Amino acid sequence: MNRRDFLTKSSALSAGVLAALSAARSRGAEILGDERVRGPFPILSTPYTETGEVDYEVLAKEAQYVDDCGSPGMIWPQSGDSVDLLTMEEKMRGMEVLAKAMEGRRSALCLGVQGKDTEEMLLYAEKAKSLNVPAVISRPPDDGTSEEQLRGYWRALAETVSCPIIIQTSGGTRYKGPAPSVELLVELGGDFNNLGYVKEETPVIEVRMRRLLANRPKIKRVFSAMGGFNWLYQLRIGSEGLVTERAVYADLLARLWNHYQAGELTQAADLFSKFLLIITLRDSVPGDLRGFHLYVWQKKGIFKNRLSREYGPNGSIPEKPILRDYPLTEENIEEIELRLSVLDA
Repeated sequence: MNRRDFLTKSSALSAGVLAALSAARSRGAEILGDERVRGPFPILSTPYTETGEVDYEVLAKEAQYVDDCGSPGMIWPQSGDSVDLLTMEEKMRGMEVLAKAMEGRRSALCLGVQGKDTEEMLLYAEKAKSLNVPAVISRPPDDGTSEEQLRGYWRALAETVSCPIIIQTSGGTRYKGPAPSVELLVELGGDFNNLGYVKEETPVIEVRMRRLLANRPKIKRVFSAMGGFNWLYQLRIGSEGLVTERAVYADLLARLWNHYQAGELTQAADLFSKFLLIITLRDSVPGDLRGFHLYVWQKKGIFKNRLSREYGPNGSIPEKPILRDYPLTEENIEEIELRLSVLDA
């Protein structure tokens, strides 16, 4: 499929679908919970120096760029490269740098607080509490094996911080336990005012989203995930935000959200088609969460390079960081530039 065909098919929502979108939006329920924790919350990509250290100066610059784009919020550390492949010292310092960089700014900084167990998670929670951030997000503990462990883990977090907590329903590469059930998430949302915010990314995401939203007001907010590939559809279901490591497109995501909230559905659909056009590059150009997106960061003058830390064999955590560059061919760059030109059209 060529670019023109793609755009035509992606943008051409029928009048019937647009009417359905409008009707769904007009039936929207009352906004519950903290209004600051709503809308796109892109995950910041961790920048690295040429020697493989976290580039904190660029990290701060990246956060301020996302704020300048009008994004309601942002998250760090949360992706695998920042949760698993950074030391505790690096994450703690990054949290401090971001909190300082976001002082007096509008976007809500949401810090990732998770660990191999409850004890480790609480160290990050205490750090986030000391920085007085607007929100935190937490995935299951790496060592978790049962729903009872998840219950104790998130109850301990809710008792430690007073800000809203977004529960991520999937774990990392080391987590082998169950996804938290809808019943557990509803229970926690009913017991704690700062719970009931969910980043839903299980394989049956739309089914679970509907079940979660049927339990408002205990469930206050459901965020989409999985790269945002189905976000426009999930907004119809009741999604009130998006969590994905696509912060370099924060301006586009913020505009899409604002158009949808204003009932300007044709404009929202057009922006969504452009978003799909760029992120589906993963099918032909190296990288998914990072990869060619790092080229876009460079093009915007934020990142200095395309370096990333990598997992070891079979998803293992290496003793020393494994640094990888993302080389791009001339053909790769031409395709990226072509699709980027559509974003600005």
